Amino acid sequence: MTGHRRGAHAQTQPGLRPPRNGVDPRARRWWTVQALLTVTGPLLLVAAALLVNSLLFFPGALPWLAPLVLAVLVLPAAGYVTAMPRLRCRVHAWEVGEAAVYASGGWLLRKRRIAPLSRVQTVDTVRGPLQSRYGLATVTVTTASTAGDVRITGVSDEAAEWIAARIADAARLVPGNGDAA
Repeated sequence: MTGHRRGAHAQTQPGLRPPRNGVDPRARRWWTVQALLTVTGPLLLVAAALLVNSLLFFPGALPWLAPLVLAVLVLPAAGYVTAMPRLRCRVHAWEVGEAAVYASGGWLLRKRRIAPLSRVQTVDTVRGPLQSRYGLATVTVTTASTAGDVRITGVSDEAAEWIAARIADAARLVPGNGDAA
């Protein structure tokens, strides 16, 4: 068939624009420190322990063990601490509209959640020790849905308070939702 375009019969769906508000710039430092403490740091400690023990007790193994440790532990650890915070900052975003709260997140597995304000049950603000150190918070919006909560991470303390108040106020204005938030 001449002139037939590939995919011409496929239905097109309107695209979902990204949420308007990104994370606070301090979130990148928070996610970097988190990566160092939970993934990269332990991997590098294991790599160092393997190499030191090999040097002390099995020096003949170093020619094959060192490249293996580099490929399996050191390079993935360095890649994780470098890439993960940058990718999360690009993907994590949020928006509170007149009728819904919208959040996108993840870095490897990306997730978008839109929850109608009429379904809001609770709004929680959490600040872990590292988040507090950087003046950040996570807002969790629980809805009457089995799909799970809407989580807005990496926002400043001030933004978290505004989001929680805005969602609570908007949910109260929805007819039949007087006990929300």
